[in-house]
Amino acid sequence: MGAVSTALGAAARRTALLTGLGLSAGAAAAAYGWWEKDQFTLRRETVSILPPGARPLRVLHLSDIHFVPSQTAKARWLASLANLQPDLVVNTGDNLSHLDAVVPLLETLRPLLRFPGVFVPGSNDYYAPVKKNPAAYLLGPSSRRPLPRRVELDWRRLFTGFGAAGWLNLTNRSQSMNLNGVRFDFSGVDDPHLRRERYADWPRGASGHQDRPHVKVAVIHAPYQRVLDHFSDAGADLILAGHTHGGQICLPGYGALVSNCDLPTWRAKGLTEWENNGHAVPLNVSGGIGTSRFAPIRIACRPEAALLTLAPRT
Repeated sequence: MGAVSTALGAAARRTALLTGLGLSAGAAAAAYGWWEKDQFTLRRETVSILPPGARPLRVLHLSDIHFVPSQTAKARWLASLANLQPDLVVNTGDNLSHLDAVVPLLETLRPLLRFPGVFVPGSNDYYAPVKKNPAAYLLGPSSRRPLPRRVELDWRRLFTGFGAAGWLNLTNRSQSMNLNGVRFDFSGVDDPHLRRERYADWPRGASGHQDRPHVKVAVIHAPYQRVLDHFSDAGADLILAGHTHGGQICLPGYGALVSNCDLPTWRAKGLTEWENNGHAVPLNVSGGIGTSRFAPIRIACRPEAALLTLAPRT
């Protein structure tokens, strides 16, 4: 009996030790993730889609800011991006993460609102985030239970603030803009994650406008494959999207575990080519700038903005 008790005691001690080590590792990972969420980075890419002879353009791609009024480090970094002097700012949604975030966010973005811009919304522009079981995120969107009734954010004020600065609202809309002598045709959709996308085709111009040099840019929040296929088939020259947070919690050397949509996880962040029906379109998916305020960590996935240099085709 004494031997059995000794063995049981040893097993209990091993279990306690392993549990303690697991808790310590979890606490260390959480502490690291809390630190990494504020390690803001700028990813630079070059995309050759402009007409031959055109002057290169700099496009600043912002997404998933998820702003909370107390985020002073994030606010300083966002404001500093104006020093890049972009020719165009593209905002692919999920700007908010708090009921009182609209006014301080617009104040933070004021230096960037001086530049031409376009935007589409994400679900966290319309609704405040809710507490959810993190395991549901890891299982993917199709496995989630219906969300509880959500609190509506002041998205009208946000859109009005962007619009007052001259940024084009591409929510199920299309519009053209001239940048450095090149006509950009934009087409955007409302958030596919909420299944609100409605396709507006490309802007219609004067007779013969399609024969003149132009660039077609699709702007979306959540890069679901059905939407990427649509814009690829529609002749987009570039697709810009966000939503994935780059996976947010990644494994070093492996990458994202989830994309929070049906996009393959290896495409959860960065510049790749989306191929469909023989068409290949550059696709830039932003790794995002923020997190939900109920899961404020990032692991092996630093927050980012992307600066795309659009260069002439060769």
